[in-house]
Amino acid sequence: MSKKVEVLPDQGALITRALELILSKMETAIQERGQFTIALSGGSTPKPLYEAISTQKLPWDKIHVFWGDERYVPPDHPDSNQLMARRAWLDRVDIPTGNIHAIPTNQNDPAAGAAEYERHLQEFFHSSPGELPSLDVILLGMGDDAHTASLFPHTEALKVTDKLITVGNKDGNPRITFTYPFINSARCVIFIVAGANKKPALAQIFAPVADEFTYPSRLIQPQGELWWLLDAAAGSDLK
Repeated sequence: MSKKVEVLPDQGALITRALELILSKMETAIQERGQFTIALSGGSTPKPLYEAISTQKLPWDKIHVFWGDERYVPPDHPDSNQLMARRAWLDRVDIPTGNIHAIPTNQNDPAAGAAEYERHLQEFFHSSPGELPSLDVILLGMGDDAHTASLFPHTEALKVTDKLITVGNKDGNPRITFTYPFINSARCVIFIVAGANKKPALAQIFAPVADEFTYPSRLIQPQGELWWLLDAAAGSDLK
């Protein structure tokens, strides 16, 4: 694993750097493999990034978009990660419908939705059960409790190591999420973290020793590159 930490002066600079990095990874992936696969994160921080991507002239037919996690709500629900990304980016560009790989949340059973998304990923990547395909880029945020995707402290999802997708849990509300081994199979993982409220969690993430089940973002140790892009409010205390 190659780990890089950058502290940017403000959120604007954070988004500019994230865009630069994603476009660079995209160019390499399309040159080498003919397509670019990216998993998006939810939350408020990446929204301006998605808006920035939507203004670029890109080979949309070669870009495939996935989600690292999703709240178990209908796709048109205000809390939907998919809805946010569609409004900020995907509905604004000429990307083929088949290149948008949304997490299914239209059943009454989150476990069935998780299994369906896992099958879809296996078909897309031509991978066998038990195999971990590699996305080009996985974007992650981090909560002030050190969760990432829908991998929350001391939840069952943190123990799932034999699947790509599992059911996460936030205060009794189910979510569908990538498992940490699947995240770790990525070619590049980019954390985008902003705000002074993240400082205590970051101190534990970067500490030499801390409990991974209390601070789940510590579990993210990808085989490829790991980038931590932080604004100054979040990252100013890091050595």
